[in-house]
Amino acid sequence: MASKATVVVAMSGGVDSSVAAALLKDDGYDVIGVTMQIWQDSPDQTKGAGCCSLGAVEDARRVAARIGIPHYCLNYRDFFAEKVIDDFVEEYRRGRTPNPCINCNRYVKFDALLSQARQLGADYLATGHYARIAYDDKRGRWQLRCARDASKDQTYALSYFTQEQLSRTLMPLGDLRDKAQTRAIAARYGLAVADKPDSQEICFTHGQSYTRFLARVAPETVSPGEVVDTSGKVLGHHDGIAFYTIGQRKRINVGSSVPLFVVQIDAAENRVTVGSDDELKASELTADGINWVSDDDADRVMAKIRYNMPAAPAVARLDDGVLRVRFDQPQRAITPGQAVVLYEDDIVLAGATIRCAVAEEACDRVQKTCQPSPVHACA
Repeated sequence: MASKATVVVAMSGGVDSSVAAALLKDDGYDVIGVTMQIWQDSPDQTKGAGCCSLGAVEDARRVAARIGIPHYCLNYRDFFAEKVIDDFVEEYRRGRTPNPCINCNRYVKFDALLSQARQLGADYLATGHYARIAYDDKRGRWQLRCARDASKDQTYALSYFTQEQLSRTLMPLGDLRDKAQTRAIAARYGLAVADKPDSQEICFTHGQSYTRFLARVAPETVSPGEVVDTSGKVLGHHDGIAFYTIGQRKRINVGSSVPLFVVQIDAAENRVTVGSDDELKASELTADGINWVSDDDADRVMAKIRYNMPAAPAVARLDDGVLRVRFDQPQRAITPGQAVVLYEDDIVLAGATIRCAVAEEACDRVQKTCQPSPVHACA
């Protein structure tokens, strides 16, 4: 079979990227496996901790040997630390809840690694993500579309693609029926990672909790402070803002006859505000850093504010570079630092970073300025 083109496959050592490489090899591509060295020097480093660890490199090499492709390990440690880890730490210092996987995809995989693949003469970069890429002749644009298996869809974490990047990226798992099919394919190829569990941890924390990691690199985020209600009354004390996120109920060590949830984190004052479930709800959010993916405009959309939740109907508009998303129904626990991703059917329109949730009575429609309520404050 004549080779179609050359593709670099980002191999994390897991079953998904391994199957992606095997499928592309069988489809006639000239495949090169690459694992990114992103782990940091740490006394807590373990051989098998997380994707792209020392253990993951060994798994990727074995897979590459099995399917008959070359494999290389490229050093992205310093770049990953700058673009992903430093931002992760800074966001927690600001009292926000970051999504490091989005920054890894945005800056490391589909920017730096794709650029290096092109420099090496490859036509494409491929990954084991569950998403689909297609060209829309009518709009004259590449589209990022949800995976066939909605339960595995990863488009929420891929919302910073550019048109050029989409045109140079392959995601062969997007059309698979489910994860069981992926594992069955891996078993058919005789890959040792067929039954390897999915990684659930943050890769750069080396198997420890993210709060333990933050305690080492940003001890101010685990400094005790006040827990107050929405009127400002002190109810108790917290262990550090790093332990909390918007909507959280655990670790609120104050006496109350009703359930209390985190509704605001004030990093400057080292204060956590708690309130009722109703006080978590907001009808609108503002976001910045918008990236148009498959389209360059939107109005009526489906908007998703968290990876593991369904999208909700909303209206989106731009005001001086700030994205405003107004939901048909109030949404619970809109969290600064997380992404908001806009969809039309199964097409990803755009992504942005949530700046604040806006309570109904706090939005000045005439001035079009965000006036956050005491509960839903801009971070």
